[in-house]
Amino acid sequence: MNFTAQDIAEFLNGEVDGDGNVAVNNVSRIEEGKPGTLSFLANPKYEHYIYTTDSSIVLVNKDFKAEKEISATLVRVDDAYQSLAKLLEMYEQSKPQKIGIEEPSYVSKTATVGDKVYVGAFAYIGTNVKIGENVKIYPHSYIGDNVIIGDNTILNSGVKIYENCKIGSDCIFHSGVVIGGDGFGFAPSSANDYKKVPQVGSVVIEDHVEIGANTCVDRATMGATIIRKGVKLDNLIQVAHNVEIDENTVIASQTGIAGSTKIGKNCMIGGQVGFAGHISITDEVKIAAQSGLGKNIKKVGAVVQGSPAFEFGPYQKSYVLFRNLPKMREQLIDLERKVKQLEEEK
Repeated sequence: MNFTAQDIAEFLNGEVDGDGNVAVNNVSRIEEGKPGTLSFLANPKYEHYIYTTDSSIVLVNKDFKAEKEISATLVRVDDAYQSLAKLLEMYEQSKPQKIGIEEPSYVSKTATVGDKVYVGAFAYIGTNVKIGENVKIYPHSYIGDNVIIGDNTILNSGVKIYENCKIGSDCIFHSGVVIGGDGFGFAPSSANDYKKVPQVGSVVIEDHVEIGANTCVDRATMGATIIRKGVKLDNLIQVAHNVEIDENTVIASQTGIAGSTKIGKNCMIGGQVGFAGHISITDEVKIAAQSGLGKNIKKVGAVVQGSPAFEFGPYQKSYVLFRNLPKMREQLIDLERKVKQLEEEK
């Protein structure tokens, strides 16, 4: 399907700068632009590519000022990155949608399945499952007994949802996601081994949550592990039992969150961050990659780094000292030698 620059500008409430009749039917990165494709420029680091790209149309912010001649037609918008997301969403929705239950797959006679649902081959849907409208369940997925899935949710191939979990509407789970596996609960015994503590709780995931490939959210020991509305989890994240992550928090890859930790709203958490159990992180906190959290953060909007993590500014100053420790050690040894010489000369 072709879209002209004028079509795109009208859809995005933008302005055409160039030939409004030029058309595109695909997208490309600005540094790899091809005729007939649309690119975008949001990061100033990539600005030099706009003068050489072969893309036919480039989305730019309205305040962008060209320093050289540009061959592509520009569509000026309020926010190029958000506008691209809006366009790609429209493009995805324009694709033919799969509907129906493929064979071989298993759907329990007691399951309730809404309209326009797709169930891929080799999927399993258990007893008393409730699936909303327009849900997509791709092949080799497992939906345990009594699971509830809201409208428009997408479960990509190989997603596993254990029994009694509740999934909201407009969620996306990528391949390998496991929801509701047992929490890591073992009690040491007098025989110097560990007795498994049954995990009888559930997982509740609210609307508009996206979870990346091979991320695990464990069921609660009792009660529920809760992922609130709008949370985005990257690939390879571990969310332990009874954790609660509040609305619109985003967490990057390889982060591990130990049991019963509470994370507030609108937090931004970098990759490979580790959380100890039973701590509380308040709202709007930003945590740098590879940080370690072992205690509560009560200051709204705090920015922290390090392991153990502390405020970003003092950490950066401390890091300068960390880097200079070998040099400072040599200086100290030299001073000790000079002091010793002076004492011997007395």
